[in-house]
Amino acid sequence: MVQQWIRCQLLGRGGQNATVYLASSAPSGILFAVKSKLLTQAGDLQREQSILSSLHSPYIISYLGWDITIDATTMQSVYNLYMEYAVGGSLSDEIKKKGGMLPEGWIRVRTCQILNGLVYLLDKGVIHCDVKPQNILIGSNGCAKITDFGCAKWEFTSNTEAIGGTLNFMAPEVVRREKQGKTADIWALGCTVIEMATGQSTWQDVRDPISARQRIGL
Repeated sequence: MVQQWIRCQLLGRGGQNATVYLASSAPSGILFAVKSKLLTQAGDLQREQSILSSLHSPYIISYLGWDITIDATTMQSVYNLYMEYAVGGSLSDEIKKKGGMLPEGWIRVRTCQILNGLVYLLDKGVIHCDVKPQNILIGSNGCAKITDFGCAKWEFTSNTEAIGGTLNFMAPEVVRREKQGKTADIWALGCTVIEMATGQSTWQDVRDPISARQRIGL
């Protein structure tokens, strides 16, 4: 658990009103990421913590702890999830920096790294449910790491929990709301490979979400 820290710049916003900030440990100056939500709305973040805290892999963002603090402005309780800060940004950022697409050799490297992470999750019985370039971070050693387990679930509960994720990366059976199992993560990896190679997400030509669901689900 992180005892004292200083909030720095905003790194991003997660689903359902979560915020992710860069933070600095007050005694040491070590940087890390903190994902926060109001405690009254933090059921999904607590579930994410329970999953992430069980994972230990070089291909998964590292878990550092959690706590509850009081917002000095609103005096409301806030649930905080502490994680490794990936200095290289996201895979989406990397694609943009490379001019909109990655070289073929680099695509192979990134695909193997992500696949290693997915194999590890499968061995642990975890389905990520939202694999996409924005949820792949690049660590200080240059390795791709899977992050954002906000939609993740245990494999044995995959047929009883709500379906989540990002439409353009959903497998057909997920769009049809039939199931969201381990094969859905592999489909999403395939969509991620397409974006690495082309700079475009799948189904980008379909602007209407209803039409996209119909097209993917067929």
